[in-house]
Amino acid sequence: MRVTYCLGIVTAEGLVLASDSRTNAGFDQVNTTRKMFRFEKPGERVFVVLNSGSLSISQSVMTLLRDEFDQGRGLATAPSLYHAARIVGDCVRRVSDTDRDSLERDNFSFNVHLLLGGQVKGEEPGLYLIYPQGNPLRATEDSPYLQLGECKYGRPILDRGIENSTSLEVAAKYALLSMDATMRSNVTVGPPIDLLLYEKDSLKVTRSRRLSFADADLKYIHAAWEQSLRRAVEQLPQIHFDEQLEFPQTKAAAVAVGGTSASMPASSKTEAVDRLGEAPHKSSRQRENRPNKLQHAVNGDAHDPKRQQ
Repeated sequence: MRVTYCLGIVTAEGLVLASDSRTNAGFDQVNTTRKMFRFEKPGERVFVVLNSGSLSISQSVMTLLRDEFDQGRGLATAPSLYHAARIVGDCVRRVSDTDRDSLERDNFSFNVHLLLGGQVKGEEPGLYLIYPQGNPLRATEDSPYLQLGECKYGRPILDRGIENSTSLEVAAKYALLSMDATMRSNVTVGPPIDLLLYEKDSLKVTRSRRLSFADADLKYIHAAWEQSLRRAVEQLPQIHFDEQLEFPQTKAAAVAVGGTSASMPASSKTEAVDRLGEAPHKSSRQRENRPNKLQHAVNGDAHDPKRQQ
């Protein structure tokens, strides 16, 4: 069951990242946990990590990353965002080496995916997806967003709206609408919603917010979007349908049940009636000669040892 939705958007102006906060270990064990984590050295580097999958695995990965960062290693010394993605992947592999065999022995998969967004001084901001095997995938100008978890409900609006030239403010609206669509269609995804905007070359996070279920702005966006969507659909041009053509066999059938057709010659009407009058006799003969499938099935069972009780 997918119970997470996280997404990252990269544009010419910077990054937008969003994540839900709902987790569960069954239908009666629903909890809230943060899935967005920051690693900052203002003026030098900014990294934001979002995670999905097994909570215990992702917690282990985040603990390794945080310990190394606080000691001045790992993400604290990565020379580029790509190397940072590789460092995250190495932590995933280390946890895999420790836990994968035990998990799979009890039929649990090693399931963790992460998004890494950020910037190192001297290069452009970027966004990576790190797989359970530790390998990274980078977002591109042609594919400027990446998702984790329950992706399908929130993807269409991103496909239609997100471009490299999209402003951060507009991209943030798309991120919230994508999250809203997912929450509307899948109750296992839910608030609080963590939302973060990173402005290119700022090398620090200045805009972030956590939106609860009762947040007035979140409620307003939800209601305004639904109203605007309904209004837009109602304002679309009417759909026109061609008149259905009346085919000859339809006319013949009308004659057979006592109807008339002024456009059919009398001889054609007579022939049509004759043909329709013959049809039931022909069908009767066919039914008489047709094998009784049910009888064969019953008889076949009696002689099939595999089907006997």
